[in-house]
Amino acid sequence: METPVFEEIDPEKDCDCPGCVHWRRVLPRPTSAHPAAARAVILAATAATALGALHAAPAFAAPQAPARPRTPTADEPDTPQGDKAPLHGPGAKPAPVKTPTTTRADIIRRAKQWVAARVPYSMSEYWGDGYRQDCSGFVSMAWSLPRNEWTGSLGQYGVRIAKDDLQPGDILLFHNPSNPENGSHVVIFGGWTDYTHTYYLAYEETRPYARKQATPYAYWSNSDRYVAYRYKGLAGGTSGAQPDGANPDGANPDPVNPDPANPDPAKPQAPDVTPFPGTAYFGPGANNKYVTQLGRMLVARGAGRYYTSGPGPRWSDADRRATRAFQQAQGWRGGDADGLPGAQTWTLLVTGGGRDIGSDGRAGTAGPPAPSSHGVPGYPGRAMFRPGATSKYVTQLGRQLVKKGFGKYYTTGPGPRWGEPDRRAVESFQRAQGWRGGAADGYPGPETWRRLFS
Repeated sequence: METPVFEEIDPEKDCDCPGCVHWRRVLPRPTSAHPAAARAVILAATAATALGALHAAPAFAAPQAPARPRTPTADEPDTPQGDKAPLHGPGAKPAPVKTPTTTRADIIRRAKQWVAARVPYSMSEYWGDGYRQDCSGFVSMAWSLPRNEWTGSLGQYGVRIAKDDLQPGDILLFHNPSNPENGSHVVIFGGWTDYTHTYYLAYEETRPYARKQATPYAYWSNSDRYVAYRYKGLAGGTSGAQPDGANPDGANPDPVNPDPANPDPAKPQAPDVTPFPGTAYFGPGANNKYVTQLGRMLVARGAGRYYTSGPGPRWSDADRRATRAFQQAQGWRGGDADGLPGAQTWTLLVTGGGRDIGSDGRAGTAGPPAPSSHGVPGYPGRAMFRPGATSKYVTQLGRQLVKKGFGKYYTTGPGPRWGEPDRRAVESFQRAQGWRGGAADGYPGPETWRRLFS
């Protein structure tokens, strides 16, 4: 029988076809040749031996192509990642046999540390704690794993769960086995932003650096391919205890207005009090039993002067002013006294902790509120939304845009300085109303403001 002839084809070294990407990952890394060609040569050698050929083709291994930027499709995370690897630097340690035990609170705390440090994205660099600065290294760090994992191996440390079971510290994982650099990504679930469970707070490592951002479920792209996992090593089992301040449905205690520490720690929360339902139950447009309960608790603490009727289930400016007065009675200022109840505000009210309104001689003396109508905060004027403008209203606008589902233009924030992400988000909202031309210029007027907050 005639020995078969195999033609060697030497494609470009940076070819990203599924075969090339696969063999670059699994074969050794010498200084030359292409993984697809190497595979062909190895096959040739095997076939020649089996057929009794007089010589065998020399087998050589493929190189590791250098990391190179790629152009992602719209809203797709540009997050190529490294392979499994040990920790680097002073934090390096041998892998233990067991999965390390941790808590939800510690997972979120570690994630917040990278976000606060604005750890820059890199698939080859390692942070001071030894973890790789890409999406899977970020989760490896937050879960306190013994080594750097990647999207293809993180699942072995967790158990699959349903969307309705998600709680802070769980992850949403998409691994593309045919081409791991094409869309593969993983984020840490930080809690639902509202009762609709359509947006959640995602902690993630992505370009240009680690961030926390309101994100549509399950992600901006490839949403149907993300899988929810819960870490196996949670203290108390995979059901896990919720982190401090988390509400029953797993939402972040207050993604918009995190309250400061309890000024009276000697009065802990009683175990039988009504749990904080989440920020989605308060604010313009809210109408539920928790608004009534909040108002009654505020009246009992000295806020009756703000109500001409009620309190009732529909959120009103009276509720905002009363809440703000109570927050100021605790000595809180600025964004910590914005009139929207957070987890700590609620805890003090239901337990009777903290100071009553007016008890310190200064509470309840805030300046007159901005004009409002039907629970919608008053429009502050066009001058607040122009290039170079900096004010609390820009932050308020940005947060409401994110809440309404128009937050994809923000890579950080929203913050108090007006910028191009704000303008693009406003323009997107205006176009969603059917407006075109000058009516959708990205600068909010009174009608844009009314519709956004109603």
